[in-house]
Parts: sequence; structure tokens; C-alpha cells
Amino acid sequence: MSEQTTIFLFLGVIVVLLAAANSFLVWRFWQINRKTDEFFKGSKTKDFKEVLLRQKEKNSDLDEQIKNAFAKIKNLEEISLTTIRKTGIIRYNPFKEMGGNQSFVIAMLDDKNNGFVLSSLFVKEGNRVYAKALKAGKAEQTLSEEEKQAIAKAIKS
Repeated sequence: MSEQTTIFLFLGVIVVLLAAANSFLVWRFWQINRKTDEFFKGSKTKDFKEVLLRQKEKNSDLDEQIKNAFAKIKNLEEISLTTIRKTGIIRYNPFKEMGGNQSFVIAMLDDKNNGFVLSSLFVKEGNRVYAKALKAGKAEQTLSEEEKQAIAKAIKS
């Protein structure tokens, strides 16, 4: 056998192998295409690329909504640090001659124990209301025992 014959024979084998590979790939493509058509049967969409692009747009929209939600949550967390979150209420009777615990103290504090204490003193002549500002659970004015109890109760809550 001559060298040319060997080369032609070798090239012939390669052509047959490439034809077989090509036939297999065409058959496989046909199968996948048929399955894709079954998947999209009854759907307005016939193109898988179109579905992926639509899904990518939806994901982008959802990412934006999630970013906005986290920004709102962060804003609410910052606001909540200065809102009244702790309360303590004490009812008492300052005068033994009057019946019932009609006097009361309410302490209202934020997370840093800033806020106020509101005291209502019920007497025969009427009702007196006093307010004292609190910073870190302390007041500039002298606090009554009931006011101290209400503040302590609020701090624990």
C-alpha cells in the first residue's frame, strides 16, 4: 500500500467518524428541541431565551424592591431608637384618709432610658399633674419613691 492510499484511507475513516458524530448531534438536538416544544406547549412563549430574559427582568425588579425594603427597615430601626418603648405604671394612695389608689405615676422611656415621668396626684381639692424629663433614667428634679419605682419598672420592661 502506498503512502497516498494510507492517507486517503485514514481521511476516509475520519470522515465516517465525523459523519457519525454529526448524525448523533443532529439526533440529540432534535430530541432536545422536541422536549422544549413539549415544555412550552400551550404557552405563548416559544423561545427559551425569551423566558430567561423575562426572568432576569423580574429578578432585577425584585432586587430593587428588596433594596428599598432594607432601606425602609434601616430607617424604621433608627426611628425606633428614639420612640417610647418602655413603660412603668405605679398606682398608689398618698393620703390614708382618702380611699383607693387614685394617684398614679407613669414612666415612659426609649431604649436609652430617655423620656419622662408623669405623676398624677389625686387630692380632695382636685387633681394635680406633674411631668419630669428623664435623661438616662435620671431627672434634674427630686423624684418621689413612686416615681423611682415607675422608672425602675419601665427600665426592666
